[in-house]
Amino acid sequence: MVKGLIGKKLGMFQMFDESGHSLGVSVIQAGPCKVVQKKPNSKVQLGYGIAKESRLSKPVLGHYKKSGVPACEILREFPVENSDELEIGQEVRADIFNPGEIVKVIGVGKGKGFAGVIKRWNFSGGPEAHGSRSHRTPGSVGQCAWPSRIFKGKKMPGRMGGKSVTAPTVQVVEVRPEQNLLLVRGPIPGPRGSIVLIRKR
Repeated sequence: MVKGLIGKKLGMFQMFDESGHSLGVSVIQAGPCKVVQKKPNSKVQLGYGIAKESRLSKPVLGHYKKSGVPACEILREFPVENSDELEIGQEVRADIFNPGEIVKVIGVGKGKGFAGVIKRWNFSGGPEAHGSRSHRTPGSVGQCAWPSRIFKGKKMPGRMGGKSVTAPTVQVVEVRPEQNLLLVRGPIPGPRGSIVLIRKR
C-alpha cells in the first residue's frame, strides 16, 4: 500500500458529528494518482493531474513515454510497503485512508508579500503618542563597533509566507472514494486550489 497521495485543497466547510457538535473540515481532492515508476528503495513515483506535453521538457516527456503513462501535472515520490502489489499505470485513490486516521498534510502557505516586523513576527511596536518617532519600526538591530554587522536569522522585515508548511497531526473525518474526496479536521496549509501532499504517519 502506498503511504500517501497527491491532492488539491478545495476549501473548508462545517459539518456535524454524531453528538451534534460542529466541526470545521477541509476538503481535499485526493487523487486519483497514477503509478509512474517503481523505485528500488521501496518508493514509487505518483503522478497527479493532466499536463500539456508542450509545457514539458524533453527529458520529463521521455520519462512519461517510457512508463506509458500520460503526462501528469505533479510528480512526487512516496514510500510503499510492497511495491510488487502495484503496477505501472495503476490508479491509487482516496480509499487508502480510513476515517479516524492521523495523517500529515504538506502544502505551500499563502504568500503575504513584503511585511514589517509587527505583522511578520508579532512585535509590539513603539509608543503611539505624537512625540514618538518609532511606531512600527523594529528598533535597534545591531551592535556598536564589534562585530558591526547584522547576525543571520535576525527577525527583520521581509517576504512573509509562500513557503512549505507541514500540518503534522491532521485527523481524517470522512473518506468519499467515489468522489475522491478526503475530509480532514481543521485547516490545512495553502489557498483554495493549491496542491497538497497527504502522507501516512
